[in-house]
Amino acid sequence: MLLGCLYCGAVMTEVIVLNGGSSSGKSGIARCLQAVLPDPWLALGTDTLIDAMPASMRASDAGIEFAPDGQVIVGPEFRALEAAWIEGVAAMARAGARVIVDEVFLGGADSQKRWQKALGGLRVLWVGVRCDSAVAAGREVARGDRVIGMAASQADVVHRGLVYDLDVDTTHAESMECARTIAAQVS
Repeated sequence: MLLGCLYCGAVMTEVIVLNGGSSSGKSGIARCLQAVLPDPWLALGTDTLIDAMPASMRASDAGIEFAPDGQVIVGPEFRALEAAWIEGVAAMARAGARVIVDEVFLGGADSQKRWQKALGGLRVLWVGVRCDSAVAAGREVARGDRVIGMAASQADVVHRGLVYDLDVDTTHAESMECARTIAAQVS
């Protein structure tokens, strides 16, 4: 079911998917979008999913592992929970919640296809969040909560084979500027 203006027939954006590498600025953009968009939007991301998982899954072959070089390795239990989470996010949007998804498509186009399938029938704005790998790596060090190397290893690979409605680049643009660019595309 698509949400629309009762009298004008306009179809409104129900989901905004922000995809970019670690430390590219997605979470900051999501918070700014919540501030500038006129309606309330939920912001949910891959970090939300990982934080909700038992600690034992954050260091197991079946769950998710963060290698010393920044590589992220996911196992079958992670994939099963991720699939359920994606369907749950889609169900929230179908129930009327407007959702901003803060994602890292480590599987490139295959990751986007999983989301496209789950979000089928919903009005989605696909946004690529890009950032120069050296700048993202600097942010990663400043954050102190990421394995060093994640930002550089993900900066380009997460965008390979993906199709976006809009790209923003946080290398030199602030989160609020990017959020306003995105918000202008939201109906």
